[in-house]
Amino acid sequence: MAGATGVIGSRLVPLLVRDGHTVAGMTRSEAKARVLVEQGATPVVVDVFERDRLIEAVRSIEPEVIIHELTDLPDEASRIGEFAARNARIRREGTANLLAAAEQSDTARFLAQSIAWQLDGDDGEAVAFLEEAVLDFGGTVLRYGQLYGSGTFHEAKPPPPPRIHVDEAARRTLTALEAGPGILEITETIGSNA
Repeated sequence: MAGATGVIGSRLVPLLVRDGHTVAGMTRSEAKARVLVEQGATPVVVDVFERDRLIEAVRSIEPEVIIHELTDLPDEASRIGEFAARNARIRREGTANLLAAAEQSDTARFLAQSIAWQLDGDDGEAVAFLEEAVLDFGGTVLRYGQLYGSGTFHEAKPPPPPRIHVDEAARRTLTALEAGPGILEITETIGSNA
């Protein structure tokens, strides 16, 4: 899993381990690698932008599925604009590198985080690139609603729809492992108070 220590990844890793999956979690940080070990995962310390190292790492693991939960977002919502180019790079270059690693390791399944709302300009183009690349691979695009709950931009109260509680997003991602290729919306049902 790429993004194993992120907001969704940190919740999804324990669910995968508890469900009996062997999990290799990607991180750039040795400190975060220790967290992955504590959660029962094997840490893989590599940067998604180091294409050759990434491909080598994924080939050594021989995964059945790659889950792409990478983003590059700030801790404060007020700074999202400052991180737009970085997050767009993750969506383009990071996704392309992960897909190359999947191809070179004969990984048949690929799931990737996207969003269930529209962005304008380069941000929207980066989302479209990610989705098209994943679909061309035969993978599954996970369109999450705006996340809320502990560790998100919306800790105190839910944002407007489309939205999903981060814990529910992780649970539904676990079930998405069985989904076929295509686009899967991971949002609350209209009228839900969850």
